[in-house]
Amino acid sequence: MAQRNTWQRERVRSALGEVEGFVSAQTLHQVLRDAETGIGLATVYRTLAGLTASGEADSLQSPEGEALYRACESSGHHHHLICRSCGTAVEIEATAVEKWARDTAAKNGFIEAEHVIDIFGLCAACAAARDAR
Repeated sequence: MAQRNTWQRERVRSALGEVEGFVSAQTLHQVLRDAETGIGLATVYRTLAGLTASGEADSLQSPEGEALYRACESSGHHHHLICRSCGTAVEIEATAVEKWARDTAAKNGFIEAEHVIDIFGLCAACAAARDAR
């Protein structure tokens, strides 16, 4: 079911595009509260789910299990490298992973297999800052 284009949806989409990296729905809600939009947390969650379903936003689960979102930079299936420290995210192609997933599914009699791969680590800047301490 497609979401209606309301001013709230547009404002959530806009705010998501303005924040750096991946953010939680609660963090995005705080940004919208600070801007005095009057948009409720339930609307933020509902809108983020719709944006993710339509491919306008990426969603992933943090190592702590929290759902995080960001405005999607590319369409179609892709993967991310994400810094555990600063949240910087880089979209990556993973041709070898795609082939492995298809081959592994087929070898086990599965069809229409899907997968999600996000790699968490430290970006070069955060690693350098840590080493400087």
